[in-house]
Amino acid sequence: MSLYDDAVLVLKGYEGQDELRQAYLDHLAAHPDGVWKACTAGHVTASALVIDPDGGRVLLTLHRKLRMWLQMGGHCEPQDPSLAAAALREATEESGVAGLSLLPGGPVRLDRHPIPPPCHQHFDVQYAVLAPPAARHAVSDESLDVRWFAYDEVADVADDSVVRLLAATRARLGV
Repeated sequence: MSLYDDAVLVLKGYEGQDELRQAYLDHLAAHPDGVWKACTAGHVTASALVIDPDGGRVLLTLHRKLRMWLQMGGHCEPQDPSLAAAALREATEESGVAGLSLLPGGPVRLDRHPIPPPCHQHFDVQYAVLAPPAARHAVSDESLDVRWFAYDEVADVADDSVVRLLAATRARLGV
């Protein structure tokens, strides 16, 4: 199965955010290359919130270009067999944490946001990953910093999209 086919199946199976989900599906129907960075009309990205439910905290990255605290994530790569695999790869690469595992149940949220030209928008499919006990992180080339934040600190440092992702993740976890 191609990454494009996986993206369509994942989105068709995603429950919630119906209007936005349909916009993602419409975009992919109009753009067979819509999962790749080269699609300048916008493209699907995969991200993941790294969470430590036992510690009541999340790991965020201070994005080098955007200078904002965000979840880990980015563009799909040809070797990614699925959106979930892309999100897990990005989370592992950008956090430096070994042994991350995807939170079951598929994507937690969708978030479409504008980006600077030549592209116009990201259709972000947002997952959550669980950090193993005593996870050790590292700063990647794409980050200025990587830091753990308590749940109640996130709204003070991150934008609303990260706050919504954390709330949806906590709801799925029941914490």
